[in-house]
This record gives sequence, structure tokens and C-alpha cells, in this order.
Amino acid sequence: MVDETPLRADAQLNKERILAAAEEVFMERGAGVSLDEVAKRAGVGIGTLYRRFPSREDLLAATYSARFSAFAETSRVRAVGLEPADALRAYLEELVRYSNVYRGFAASLGTVLQIGTPGCLATSEEGARLLHAAQEAGAIRPDISFNDIVCVATAISLATEQDSSSHAHIAHLVGVFMDGIVAR
Repeated sequence: MVDETPLRADAQLNKERILAAAEEVFMERGAGVSLDEVAKRAGVGIGTLYRRFPSREDLLAATYSARFSAFAETSRVRAVGLEPADALRAYLEELVRYSNVYRGFAASLGTVLQIGTPGCLATSEEGARLLHAAQEAGAIRPDISFNDIVCVATAISLATEQDSSSHAHIAHLVGVFMDGIVAR
């Protein structure tokens, strides 16, 4: 869970510098980059980085939180005009696309979504809401869990991470999965 304790001004500045540096480095070199490199880019020691972000996943979650919040809000708005299964399909396709912003991020997706940042919580809650609505409508099998959705998003993200035609490939793979979970 994310610690929301207010920080001293210098500690808040260090946190902001770490997040800005992480965004730059992750975009340039991928999510697997050395955290020492992030700390150096931020102008802080590695101990300062680990004090704020005890693991790579904590740093990824914090860096991604705003993206995930925007993603969840877009999904909520989009879902209003869709059938429940179509809303879930759109969510899954977009989650995969979001997971491919940083090369190598997909491998950490399941862990990152459990960190507890506002964006991670919003994304998980939205996915669970869409899954539940599709199950209530009788469109999706009742034995499917949100963790199943995250596992599939991870697998599709890993499969399409290096694919230059990934939008079409993502839609195809999501379609294969959705066909498999339709309630019969």
C-alpha cells in the first residue's frame, strides 16, 4: 500500500525529481533499467530512491499512476455506450496498449496493479467493475476473475511488445481470449 504521509519540502522535491527521472529513463531505456541510473539522473543517492520506492514495482506504479487514472476514467466514459462484454474487451485492449508504453513494463503489470497508488486502484477497480457487469449480463463465464484478465493482459503485452503492427495484433489476441470466456 502507498504511504500518503505528507513529506518535508526537501523530501517532496526529491520524490518529484525521482519520478521525473524515472519517467525519462523508462521511456528511453525501458522498465528494466538500473535503478542506480534513475537515482543518478534524479541527482539523489540510491538510498533516497529506495526510501521513497522500496522496489522497482513501487517506482513503476508511482510513475504510471497518472496514466492509469486517466485510463480508468476513459474506460468508465467509454463503457457507458457499450454492451458489457464489449466494454470489457475495450478495457483489455487498452490495458495492453498502456502496458507497452515502457518496454519491459508488462512483466511487472500484475504486481504494479497491486501497489495501491490511486491510478493502480482505479484501473483495478474499473476492470473488476467491467468484468462483474459482463458476468451479471450473462455474457462472460462466472469463473473468470480479474486476476485472469491481468494475466492475459500481461501475456498479450509481452507477445506484442516488439510488434510494429501491435494494434491489430492486440485486437486479434484479445478477441481470441474473449471468445474463450464467453458464457455459453
